[in-house]
Amino acid sequence: MRRRLQQKPAENKVNDPNRDKLDETRSQDELDEEANNEKDSTNASRSRNRNLNNTFGAAFFARSSNTFEPNLRIATPRNYILGPEDEIIVDIYGNAVDNFRMRVSPEGTVKMLNLAPVYVNGLTIEQANERIVNRLRQAYSSLNRPGSGTYSSITLGNVRSIRVMVTGEAAQPGSYTVSSLATAFNVLSISGGPSRNGSYRNIEIIRNNKIIKKIDLYRFLVDADLRDNISMQDQDIILIRPFESHIELSGEIKRPGIFEAVQGETITNLIRYAGGFTPEAYTKTFTYQRNTGTNYIIGSLDSAQITSFVPRNGDIFTVKRILEVVSNQIEVRGAVTVPGNYALEERCNTVLKLIQMAQGLSPRAFLNRATLERSSGDTQTGIIAFDLRKLVNGEIADIPLLAGDILTIKALDDLKEFTFLTISGSIINPGNYFYYKDITIADLIFQAGGYTEGGIPYRIEVSRRVKNDTTGLPASQNVRIFTMDVADNLVLNPEDQKFKLLPQDIVIVRKSPRYEPQRIVTIVGEVLYPGNYTIINNFERISDIFAKAGGIKPEAYLPGARFYRDYEQVAIDLKAIIEKPSLPSNLLLINGDTLVIPKKSETVRIQGGVYNPSVVNFDPAFGYNEYISQAGGYTDQGWKKRAYVSYPNGRTHRTKTFLFFKSYPKVEPGSTVTIPIKRNNVQEPMTRGERFALISLFSTLAIALIRIF
Repeated sequence: MRRRLQQKPAENKVNDPNRDKLDETRSQDELDEEANNEKDSTNASRSRNRNLNNTFGAAFFARSSNTFEPNLRIATPRNYILGPEDEIIVDIYGNAVDNFRMRVSPEGTVKMLNLAPVYVNGLTIEQANERIVNRLRQAYSSLNRPGSGTYSSITLGNVRSIRVMVTGEAAQPGSYTVSSLATAFNVLSISGGPSRNGSYRNIEIIRNNKIIKKIDLYRFLVDADLRDNISMQDQDIILIRPFESHIELSGEIKRPGIFEAVQGETITNLIRYAGGFTPEAYTKTFTYQRNTGTNYIIGSLDSAQITSFVPRNGDIFTVKRILEVVSNQIEVRGAVTVPGNYALEERCNTVLKLIQMAQGLSPRAFLNRATLERSSGDTQTGIIAFDLRKLVNGEIADIPLLAGDILTIKALDDLKEFTFLTISGSIINPGNYFYYKDITIADLIFQAGGYTEGGIPYRIEVSRRVKNDTTGLPASQNVRIFTMDVADNLVLNPEDQKFKLLPQDIVIVRKSPRYEPQRIVTIVGEVLYPGNYTIINNFERISDIFAKAGGIKPEAYLPGARFYRDYEQVAIDLKAIIEKPSLPSNLLLINGDTLVIPKKSETVRIQGGVYNPSVVNFDPAFGYNEYISQAGGYTDQGWKKRAYVSYPNGRTHRTKTFLFFKSYPKVEPGSTVTIPIKRNNVQEPMTRGERFALISLFSTLAIALIRIF
């Protein structure tokens, strides 16, 4: 209020030609003021600031079209009233054929051929049809007569436009030019419907200063009743009266919002307009807020009053959600056939009846004790314990149930620790299995699927925890070990049949000492029979595989042979191995080894610190330096002393230096000559002490040389 009073008078004036356009924008300060006002009265603040765009029926006109085009594809309405500018189409067919398109003149007549004009203004299309046919019989005497063979068809062509006035509490009042086929709902749609103060229940159609129809849009919006959608005529007026009363419905209503009530209408009608209650609505009572003229008061209604209660303008009715608590629920848990929630009723109002309703006790039910949880009316919950066996046998009286009671019946398994047995080793399904009383090793092996291919039925080991019996055990030993035999058909000898497993026992099935899967090696390339071969014993070496492969082909290049183990190349000299199998490089074969025997390569690769890294042909007459020359020679960064040659078999030889002499590695077919590239290390300048030490060293060396010579 202070901000509004401080505004200039010119700022308080609103010169908006469209007086019905709503401004729903509000500043943050206004919202903050409303939040502070909620401390005074939450409901009153909500009443003052509710969104009037939520009025029932406003959404129907929210996206109305700004233009109206007549639908010329519909059949000619038989009750259509003709007027000036309407077009009438006459088709004559049969023994005579003709066609006329006639427009009604301002005098209200139409003219055909050389016949006298026919007055049709104010007539329906049916009445005009009769007059036009009578006039056409002057030219076609037998027109439309039985057996004449000449007939006519009269339809409506282009229709005229009419002027309709929309006034009162309309969103966009004014005069509208529409098609003569327009109805009242079409015109209301063009004008945007009622404004924020307009009535949806009291809209009048005025023709010749007389009210010919009162429109209640709720009949259309709720029941799709089109009885009020009459055709409009020229100079008709649609008058939208102000609403009498607005009622707000909120809460558990299918369509919450603001609804318009007419005189004498009860709250039941408004609830029907809102679609009724939601499934979660608490319909026994609900509250309303009313403006007394000085303040707000709150009242309540019960279900019997809503049929006769007449609301007032501004009332706000709130329907609350039902409570989450089920008033007549009882529950049974645990060892019964069908546990769950049940209704407290005549056939289920005692403990025994509830157990019967739950289809009886489970075979594993613990009968010595059961509990009944019951609320005592405060924050504490009481427990009623009883002997279930005596109750079932009739030794004690049945216990009546109250709403909210929870009956708990335990199973035998619930009252003890759940135990397992473990089996591992050469068994199909190793893992943990449930323990059962008097279970044997054969039973456990059967549950685990039996032995694997390499499993042996003897020397089966059972390890057991020591609990109480420690006879004959050292103080440091906490387990006992048992060794037993179980036949392949899972039959125990009479003595072992007496041995029963205990909880937490671990059973280990051994594998045959000589059982192992086949081991495969692969040889490919220049041999007579390349492929996969099985390792027969644990002593086969690389040299033994050639006998299986049928020998080496003449074009094989043994110095370039490659040997792979675990997908990595192992450097070997295959030629030396064949010539002398006792060499350490003649490795024992293991599963997955691969030997590749290539053909002789005729190229050499030079890479690294040379001017032209490339692949050149192998020439037996060339030495190391000739191949470097083939690649353009060393670059400034080429590290000559570190040069090395990699051979196809995985071995590497580097350049060797002795005094001032260098020994370069031999270049063979398929080799790779690599010249490392020097790193550009920025050297720091020597300190004064380092320079002095270097000069002293040179001086000492010079003196020593002079003495020698």
